[in-house]
Amino acid sequence: MKQILLPTDFSENSWNAIIYALELFKDEECAFHLLNAYTPAIYRLDYVIKYPEQFGLVDAVRNTSRRNLFKVVSRINSEFTKNEKHHFQTHAKFDTLLSSVRDSVKQLEIDLIVMGTKGATGAKEVLFGSNTVHIFKDVKCPVLAIPSDFTYEAPHEILFPTDLEALYKHSSLKILKEIVKLNNARLNTMHVSSGYELNEKQQRNKDKLESMFKGSAYLFHDIHTMEITHAINEFQIKHKINLLAMINNKHSFFENIFFKNTINQIGFHLNVPFLVIPTET
Repeated sequence: MKQILLPTDFSENSWNAIIYALELFKDEECAFHLLNAYTPAIYRLDYVIKYPEQFGLVDAVRNTSRRNLFKVVSRINSEFTKNEKHHFQTHAKFDTLLSSVRDSVKQLEIDLIVMGTKGATGAKEVLFGSNTVHIFKDVKCPVLAIPSDFTYEAPHEILFPTDLEALYKHSSLKILKEIVKLNNARLNTMHVSSGYELNEKQQRNKDKLESMFKGSAYLFHDIHTMEITHAINEFQIKHKINLLAMINNKHSFFENIFFKNTINQIGFHLNVPFLVIPTET
């Protein structure tokens, strides 16, 4: 049974991500773990020591979290036809979101995290919120981030930009392979170069990718002399892309885009779900 973590702050943004997960895996046996991490706004250790009678505040917030999680499950049951393959568990944790997600991934053996982008949005641009980016960076689990206004559509056309520097393993690309297979999708692998030929390592990795997706609709696009974010945006405009997938490997263009800029500088003209795959260490 696939184990899927659904962090929620009870916003419509997180509800939209839940809808996507339920639709994407409607034919799969799944355990969905609804997680709410809470910290009372005025919670501080020195405050609790000085005013112990106020410590009940934590219990009150926990109870509110549990009630709201129950409401989410009730909303799922009322808005979706009952799916015997889907099972739900709720988790209310007094912790930061990043820490609770990291712990849940280990304790629950999570296969995939599905969450809202929770960032600032413009007419055509999504700026990822700090929570989402920190989870991309620090949690060793695939993350599927869903734009807040995205209406579910099956991912039949997937864009997979890569620098061909990562060591591709069946285990790390398992979730991408499953999504491709579930949706009879076409995987558009895109390599952006500055005009140089592939080196020996890149050629080996290119061949490995083609072998791993043998039997699927697989296309390789070699794009020259174009900055990576521009290449991604241009490809999305010219093709009907339903899902963007990238590998988060150290010293890659992914790291340059996301972790060497401030949050406000991070921006794709992204209006489709974004799958981030960690590399194995």
